[in-house]
Amino acid sequence: MATLKPPAVRQQIADAATDPVYLIQGEDEVEKSALAMEFEQVVEEGLRAFNVERIHVGDLSTGEKIAQGVGELVAAVRTLPMMVPRRVVVVFQAQALLAPKRESEAATRAIADLEALFTSPEPQTTLVLVSTPLDKRTRMFKALQKHATIVACGVIEDLAGAEQWIRSRIREQGIEIEPAAARWLGQMAGFPQRFDPKNPHGDIGRLRGEVDRLLLYTLGQKKISVDDARQMAGPAALQDDWAITNAIEAGQTAEALRQLALMFDGGAPAEKILGQLGWVVRAKFPVVAPGHVSSAIASLFRTDLDLKLSMGDPRILIERLIVELCAGKRVAARR
Repeated sequence: MATLKPPAVRQQIADAATDPVYLIQGEDEVEKSALAMEFEQVVEEGLRAFNVERIHVGDLSTGEKIAQGVGELVAAVRTLPMMVPRRVVVVFQAQALLAPKRESEAATRAIADLEALFTSPEPQTTLVLVSTPLDKRTRMFKALQKHATIVACGVIEDLAGAEQWIRSRIREQGIEIEPAAARWLGQMAGFPQRFDPKNPHGDIGRLRGEVDRLLLYTLGQKKISVDDARQMAGPAALQDDWAITNAIEAGQTAEALRQLALMFDGGAPAEKILGQLGWVVRAKFPVVAPGHVSSAIASLFRTDLDLKLSMGDPRILIERLIVELCAGKRVAARR
């Protein structure tokens, strides 16, 4: 079916002309939740208690729990509306059902039941699935792509997209922002000049946080300047989120550790930093340090596992990894 942006979906809601099944996915948790909650407007306010159902899936650790969750979802969708033409069912954390971590006979049957629901949806119910981004290669995503309306929230690919998002968000508050200020905020959140599918994207969560803080800081102003943005968004040293990878590529341990400290102090999650370091090893080491690719990959895997198992302070674990990567690069440079 169709792939829509949030404004188009909001128009469908306003027209009470919603589709049977929606998949709302993306990295912007705030926008996803807000859009999903707007679907209740399809039902008359006084009758929402009977005709709007919210399901929070949570963590499903066994195939039996997955099957139970799917059964409850199907029952909710197949329930007929009461005194209104349409019922709304919103499922949060839907990825636990759409991409279960456990494989079993019960989970396989549950997936088949979900596919049957998407293929033959209840005509008097609007089902809204709120999920993290799904792997497009999976059987479930392909089924949803065929039978559901897919809505992307928080998909910003490059700096220009980030600037547009910022201007739109600021404009909603009846305020203007200087182009240089919007660009500054986009750079601070790590969005690249050009889209590159091999590199991690910017941080939409951080971007939203920076904009919200800036709106509070400039409360009462009609225009936001680049100076306002610089005062609120943090030190200029954080402008280049890729400085750490450049330092590693050059074998500059001290500079890489300094940039790491700035990233942590700026609120960057350890997982994002590890993703950048993984890109350096995959994309750069085969050229700049070909003899150390295997050891670098081993160090990456060890750090990833240590982070997942909480085997130490994330900052210390990544510092150790950076020291190892820089050492390998220096050894290669001397040869």
